[in-house]
Amino acid sequence: MAHAKNHDYHILKPSLYPFLGALGGFIMLLGAVLFMHGITPWPFLAGLVLVLYVMYAWWAEMVHEGNTGDHTPVVRIGLRYGFILFIMSEVMFFSAWFWTFFKHAMYPMGPQSPIVDGVWPPAGITPFDPWHLPIINTLILLCSGAAATWAHHAISHENNHKDMVRGLALAAALGMLFTVFQAFEYSEAAFGFAGNIYGASFFMATGFHGAHVIIGTIFLIVCMIRAMKGDFTPEQHVGFEAAAWYWHFVDVVWLFLFAAIYVWGSA
Repeated sequence: MAHAKNHDYHILKPSLYPFLGALGGFIMLLGAVLFMHGITPWPFLAGLVLVLYVMYAWWAEMVHEGNTGDHTPVVRIGLRYGFILFIMSEVMFFSAWFWTFFKHAMYPMGPQSPIVDGVWPPAGITPFDPWHLPIINTLILLCSGAAATWAHHAISHENNHKDMVRGLALAAALGMLFTVFQAFEYSEAAFGFAGNIYGASFFMATGFHGAHVIIGTIFLIVCMIRAMKGDFTPEQHVGFEAAAWYWHFVDVVWLFLFAAIYVWGSA
């Protein structure tokens, strides 16, 4: 009785996953430097495998905790706050890419004066027409966000697992279609990553967003599988809430990318 639990908090056992995740991230960073210098790609791949393993194993533990009653209302509040802080860190991450694009767009560097002689986009760069494939991709991602909202309404207000699965399947399918169109757009680019600041800024901003789309699509697929197993209830679906918030964040970032880089930046 001295060890009986008389509170709503979930006390975690000691875990190696934080250390293994940090170790995998460090190996990835070191391996990326070696890879970019043309030495070897294997340390980067080894670190990536370790990071992916930690992600799978750690999140599997969290899914088990949620299914066995450890995610009490108090714990769910903490998980939501933690994910909100993560989204805020993502906002600052993308702010850096917007900052560098705006800086070079408003003060393009020329051979003599950075303002008088500079041209944006740089001479020889043919930017994408925003009203062709980019606007189609925008509509695709917005429809995917609407499908995720449909899935959230189905579980939170109606306890309807079938509509939740349908909404998540549609959202994930549209996310994959977005990725395919983005890859096709990259293949048609009239400029490269290296040798010009416009291409570097464009591919870094849109490329990192594309990586987030792929990760978010995986989140949605995992939630769909869990929904098919009946893991979620109207009162307890914090895992899906986090995935939905992440997906809506990806939507909003793309709207800013489309308006700033595709429309304003190519004018």
